[in-house]
Amino acid sequence: MSETTASTSLSDLDGSYAIDASHSRVGFSTRHAMVTKVRGAFNEVEGTASTGPDLQDAAIQVTIQAGSVDTRSADRDGHLKSADFFDVESYPTITFTSTEVSAVDADTLRVTGDLTIKDVTQPVTVDFEYAGAATDPFGNERVGFEGSTVVNRKDFGLTWNAALETGGVLVAEKVTLEFEISAIKSV
Repeated sequence: MSETTASTSLSDLDGSYAIDASHSRVGFSTRHAMVTKVRGAFNEVEGTASTGPDLQDAAIQVTIQAGSVDTRSADRDGHLKSADFFDVESYPTITFTSTEVSAVDADTLRVTGDLTIKDVTQPVTVDFEYAGAATDPFGNERVGFEGSTVVNRKDFGLTWNAALETGGVLVAEKVTLEFEISAIKSV
């Protein structure tokens, strides 16, 4: 059976969806030592979304296991899990709960909500490009979205840093959050 693509628009979405973590990525990038970027991702993400026609009563909830942070460096990951950053022993999850979901245009979904890291909740807005809908070879109805937003990590209590001899700091305050989401319709 081959994959088929449906012509579903944002306004046609209707039902409940679950993030397919094995086909999704929730990542981040930030400046390191002022000259390069460090990229990472969270490997344990789960979430749901529900909506009526025309995005009526749309709602999204996401839970990330902070300890699943992966930057391809065991030492850096260990530091990020420590009390200097995510403090995963005290704050094992990062959560997002939408407060408003709307269509900016036919291909852009704007999601505003509360992001909580280390028990600090701040509002964030992400514009997602709607990649469309498809039925996969197993009969699952899938939708895809990609988006990003920039946050200041200090706003969430992630304040550790180190000064560089040449000036500047080791870790930038601005962090780009990156989302590549594949979700499967459940009802």
